[in-house]
Amino acid sequence: MTELPGSLILERSGDAAVLTLNRPERLNAWVPDMQVRYFDLLEQAAADPDVRVIVVTGAGRGFCAGADMEVLQGGDASEDARGDERPQTYPMTIPKPVIAAVNGPAAGGGLALALSSDVRLASPEARFNVAFVKIGVSGADMGTSHLLPRIVGLGHASELMLTGRLVDGEEAARIGLANRVVPADELLDAARELAAEIVANAPFGVRMTKEVLRHNVDAQSAAAAIAMENRTQILAVQTGQIVEAMTAFAEKRQPNWD
Repeated sequence: MTELPGSLILERSGDAAVLTLNRPERLNAWVPDMQVRYFDLLEQAAADPDVRVIVVTGAGRGFCAGADMEVLQGGDASEDARGDERPQTYPMTIPKPVIAAVNGPAAGGGLALALSSDVRLASPEARFNVAFVKIGVSGADMGTSHLLPRIVGLGHASELMLTGRLVDGEEAARIGLANRVVPADELLDAARELAAEIVANAPFGVRMTKEVLRHNVDAQSAAAAIAMENRTQILAVQTGQIVEAMTAFAEKRQPNWD
């Protein structure tokens, strides 16, 4: 594999870790070893007990423009074109919330990366598209056909996957692809502020909220979903964090989760 020193940067920012894709000259397009490194750093942040939330963003003008076609076409990574066996939807299984701060193009695999995050903030310069259908293959790849309809609905997902057209930040927010649009120079701060709101809640409660949401979005019935919720609440009570939450409320202070 081609070594790309500095192609990803992981930094701590309070209780959050900020993972930056750092190939700005290529709009942070993937090459196989970069994908491997990305998943490794994601796991590193997930394993850090001092990290409660992970923010993913891109350096420069792009979030992630998908696979770097020049590298792949040039054969530089021909044997390793798969990159990593872990799917692009891997952030969904990380036990900590992942916030995508989409600052520019998020195409193909970059779109899948944003979709698999728990929350998406977009700058006005953000551009989303299902690029796969534009390069002569199916628009259904890297988990997009699973995630996109669940986020924007089947009608919007069908249109975007069949046409591959670009969606800007404002439209993304309107159809639910992005949670909201934030000015470019405020995007990372907004992601950190959102992370701080999440961190203010009980660690076990946050972790279980993500896990139950991930399972119950495909629950067979409301009864099955409620059964999992009830089981989770029983487990949450056993942690004792509910006592700290209620005590902090009574004492008009912020809870102490340490």
